[in-house]
Amino acid sequence: MAVLLDTNILLRIVQPHHPQCAQAARALHSLRGRNEALVVTQQNIVEFWAVTSRPLAANGLGWGTDRVREEVASLRELFSELPELPLQTAWEGLVQRYRVTGKNVHDARLVAAMLVNDVRQILTFNAKDFARYSEIRALDPASVA
Repeated sequence: MAVLLDTNILLRIVQPHHPQCAQAARALHSLRGRNEALVVTQQNIVEFWAVTSRPLAANGLGWGTDRVREEVASLRELFSELPELPLQTAWEGLVQRYRVTGKNVHDARLVAAMLVNDVRQILTFNAKDFARYSEIRALDPASVA
């Protein structure tokens, strides 16, 4: 079975001094030990780039584009990337059915990518953000490590 990695997991594993880094790494190790396919989407890459290249003062990591590009290349070596299939119809259905608004529409797009690629689990530090979607299961890193 496949597990989508939320962007917050990707961000934690590249920050060795972050308090959640070890927990994310243990969860990934555990899932790999269960032969789970660990996957990301193009949206994860976009969100990762946005946070890592954003200034520290704006809640980012303040990395230059060369470093971000290298980290993205590493992520693509570590994890499979789901194909960017037509997501618009699936996404619109989710945001309408679950009445999703504001910044949560980004999570709905991740769920749409999961559904059109038959992925039913996401590893995230924000399981509550995905609780509304009955089609998927949100896994907290502490529960799988």
